Amino acid sequence: MKIGLLSQWYAPEPGAAAVPTVLARALAARSHDVTVLTGLPNYPTGQLYPGYKMRPVTNEVGEAGERIRRVALYPSHDRSEWRRFLNYGSFAASATVSGLGALRGVDAFWVYNSPATVGLPSALASALWRVPHLLHVMDLWPDSIAFSGMAREHSYRLLETALGRWCQSTYRKATAIACISPGIVDVLVERGVPRDKLHYIPVWADESVYYPRIPDMALANDLGVSDGFTLLYAGNLGHAQGLDVLLDACSRVMNLPGFRCLIAGSGTAEDELRQRAETLGLTNVTFLGRWPGADMGRLVSVASAILVSLSDDSLSAMTMPSKVPAILASGRPVLACAVGDVASIVSESGAGWTARPAGVEDLEDAIRRAQSESRTQLDERGRMARAHYEEHFALDRGVDAVEGILAQMAAERGARAA
Repeated sequence: MKIGLLSQWYAPEPGAAAVPTVLARALAARSHDVTVLTGLPNYPTGQLYPGYKMRPVTNEVGEAGERIRRVALYPSHDRSEWRRFLNYGSFAASATVSGLGALRGVDAFWVYNSPATVGLPSALASALWRVPHLLHVMDLWPDSIAFSGMAREHSYRLLETALGRWCQSTYRKATAIACISPGIVDVLVERGVPRDKLHYIPVWADESVYYPRIPDMALANDLGVSDGFTLLYAGNLGHAQGLDVLLDACSRVMNLPGFRCLIAGSGTAEDELRQRAETLGLTNVTFLGRWPGADMGRLVSVASAILVSLSDDSLSAMTMPSKVPAILASGRPVLACAVGDVASIVSESGAGWTARPAGVEDLEDAIRRAQSESRTQLDERGRMARAHYEEHFALDRGVDAVEGILAQMAAERGARAA
């Protein structure tokens, strides 16, 4: 097939950009003709990557031969809610004005639906070229705005109704909708989306980076974690992650021999977290700063367990951070300070331990239980993590599901045209 992908995020950007990047390359490897419509890379620094200039359209060819059309946007990922909205809105406008031609002639296209503003170019592309599209919902809007702390309370009240209506419109215009967690499926049904339009397709990891590895002892020595128990948090340092609870729990296990906590990443809450750690006098916590995405698998290999943390919010129950499949794929134990779908995965797989969000005592107890396990027990949890990934999250399973829906939509479009 001729397949299009629409996503504001794409390689060389790290983190969530791996989802569309890996999908595009996997589809190209299956001999599909793949075209990607995306923005100029600027996440997470808010600065254009080296080699890119601000221009309306940039065309390039990706590693797997996929054609990539990049369109201009306002680069920003700082604390300003309005600059963040301008970043999202500018991509949607630019993709609509300068990018839609890239999707003309495709048989069907897939949409990374976050932020929700990407619904503008996706809906117009389908209307103009009569091409069906699969909207893959990565998080719920407008709920995620308040959850992430991106909008202040008074701003959110102004946006909530308008964005809610906008999202309902994009759901109606999508030919099919995929959701990354069962909880999101349930909520969309409650919001009036027909159940037969919805598909549960969890996201996958970049399996070239995340796979079971022998611990890199040279790195472990450099980081001072060659022995004892090392808990790693790697990812966005924002308010949605609720990492103040982690620091409070670390302060309660200062007397735990051999315990170390590594925090890798950056974000809007980084300065506050560093200040909190200093105030608490945490000698068992090390901030590593932003870690190269391509080297993340090596960092993960030196950890005894990896933390997934979400703040105490109703949206947490259906949120599925992209780090969850990455940790499982790496074959590492998981400590989930979360409820809902994330906690269910950890419990059902046997891959680790759970604690309530904002539950400092809960997290302290989970840390103590995790450290008390032997190396053999930790290795077994890692094995169960990898097995759960292969059964539920593996890239081939995800690509099969997406490919199947796109093929069905394309076939139905062809039948109508005939």
